[in-house]
Amino acid sequence: MNLSELPLTAFIDPQGKNRQEIEQLASQVLDLILSHLTTAINHSPLPEVGDLSDWVLIPEHPISESVLLEQLKTIIKSSTNAANPGYMGHMDSMPTTISILAELVAAALNNNMLSVEMSAIFSRLEFHLIKQFARLFGLGETSGGVMVSGGTLANLQALTVARNRAFHSHQAGIWNHSQQPVLFASEVAHTSVQKVAMLLGLGTSAVIPIQTNHNSQIEIEDLNRQIRQAKLAGKIPFCIVATAGTTTTGNIDPLPAIAEIAREHNLWFHVDAAYGGAIIFSPQHRQKLQGIEQADSITFNPQKWLYVARTCAMVLFRDVQQLETEFRIGAPYMQAADDLINLGEISVQGTRHADVLKFWLSLQHFGKEGYAKLIDESYQLTDYLFQKLQNKSDVEVVGQPDMNIICFRSIPAKILPENREKWNAQLQAYLLKKANLFLSLPVYRGQCWLRIILLNPYLNRTQLDRLIQQIDTFTHC
Repeated sequence: MNLSELPLTAFIDPQGKNRQEIEQLASQVLDLILSHLTTAINHSPLPEVGDLSDWVLIPEHPISESVLLEQLKTIIKSSTNAANPGYMGHMDSMPTTISILAELVAAALNNNMLSVEMSAIFSRLEFHLIKQFARLFGLGETSGGVMVSGGTLANLQALTVARNRAFHSHQAGIWNHSQQPVLFASEVAHTSVQKVAMLLGLGTSAVIPIQTNHNSQIEIEDLNRQIRQAKLAGKIPFCIVATAGTTTTGNIDPLPAIAEIAREHNLWFHVDAAYGGAIIFSPQHRQKLQGIEQADSITFNPQKWLYVARTCAMVLFRDVQQLETEFRIGAPYMQAADDLINLGEISVQGTRHADVLKFWLSLQHFGKEGYAKLIDESYQLTDYLFQKLQNKSDVEVVGQPDMNIICFRSIPAKILPENREKWNAQLQAYLLKKANLFLSLPVYRGQCWLRIILLNPYLNRTQLDRLIQQIDTFTHC
């Protein structure tokens, strides 16, 4: 091909003819990244985004690298700054250094995880790593799974298998069922469960919400009641979804009791442990996940509390053969391997990125002990802040945290109940503007709460004391 009209660095020449130019460009980009990340604490967690209209249009001709780098600098500067320890509002943090570098390697190799033929080493690496995690969660020798791009896709894949198993709908579909298939999930379960029900053709009404207690955990009595009522109404229950790490409060449903009910009614038992699954690495806290080993399927996102650069998620099955039987669509245009199935055939995605590289490298770099230390210290900071907030008469805290998430709101006597929503929104804005502290403002049980997620590895007690001080300053000004 004639590449004369393209920039010299458009591709990396396989004969190395433009190596010097590529190295120079890569060095400049790396410098932009490091300049930003090594000063992240000085920049707002939520920077303002300026007017981009003058350079977002697709140019007619290639632009110079100097202009391109200036545009990239603007994008970096305007991006959400999760590396700042003051960014405590969402389940996001800085990624491990090795997973950043792994992304570069994976992008450079550009293997397609659709088939073994197209990604021989990565497919095998994923297969073996996923089996390790399935066994780590206690799913047994016949377990396995596949990596996907996020918790929603993991939940979609798990519940698709559950539906197909219950209604033999892999080929026939569910169009000829006069009775509505239903599943049960906590009233505070992730909204992806409803999205999955919609995508599966069941409709969002197929997700029957179960009442929760003051700690956002499923009420077992209501779960039993809702199953009975669904059957009396002529509906067909097929699945229970439990949560290990609710999005707003970080609580864990009573997994052993739910597992028992699922067995009693022959229902698929799925655990959405997208966030909370990480505590399996902590000998001190992993007992909080007791009962997860009885799950038929599990969603887990290492991109959250294991700090792997997103996207990085997985769906695990107690019996991986059910995944193959109830989900697989063969790809006849792909060469099969003797020792391994093409993972794209058993995944909701066909073309897939080699996320396994950054995941595997992070695990190698940190080891189980390293991750246990990070998780345990998150709990220590959570306990410290929780006690500080509980001891304040002008603060209300939601329940008892099961993880490193705390929800609270400011309720000073001078603020009438009907004005508390506005007051807490103003507090959120004040913390961001005056102290570079970002707390999210989710709606929980019809009210706005401030949410703190103690995830950043550079958080410490001094910064939490500063947060308390800033809240007091706002309250008494």
